[in-house]
Amino acid sequence: MGATGPFAADALRGAVEKAYSDIARRPGDEHPFMVGRGLAEAAGYPRDALDRMPELAVEAFAGVFCLPCFAEIEPGAHLLDLGSGSGLDSLLLAATGCSVVGVDFSAPMLERARAAAHRAAAANIEFRQGDAESIPAHEDEFDAAVANGIFNLNPARDRILAELARVVRPGGRVFVAELILKAPLPETERANERNWFA
Repeated sequence: MGATGPFAADALRGAVEKAYSDIARRPGDEHPFMVGRGLAEAAGYPRDALDRMPELAVEAFAGVFCLPCFAEIEPGAHLLDLGSGSGLDSLLLAATGCSVVGVDFSAPMLERARAAAHRAAAANIEFRQGDAESIPAHEDEFDAAVANGIFNLNPARDRILAELARVVRPGGRVFVAELILKAPLPETERANERNWFA
């Protein structure tokens, strides 16, 4: 489903960047969708795992599923977390022995994620600013990648998939969690900005 009208690609991108940057700056405010620990628990993150993570990462979580719970990634793998947000998935995956590069386009989210990694003393995480459709990474740089809820917010899906194929080595794996519509939204709901996030 392509974005049209007020939600053409550029307008949608701007709205998404603003929403996620607002979450990073003020996670306790009202946002177009649920964020934080309640969302993480509803998405399947174990409470004890969240308890071990810095609150900086948990309170601004905005993913859709617990990818670290099911992604089959070998310990010691070099991993891309695309759309890393507040850094929760990066931190959980780094705790398994992976080295992780988180990539996000929101500068406030990256600032929060870096602070969370510092607080967790996680030396095996690096965060880079960049776009999903132009990943700041070398060809075949990663053994695997995760992407938690980014495709529904970016109409450049073919470019994102091509970029993942470029930066993940041959034979590597990509794990994706996403919201999927079971039927088209009525036009009145399509015009509501909140429905692009939920």
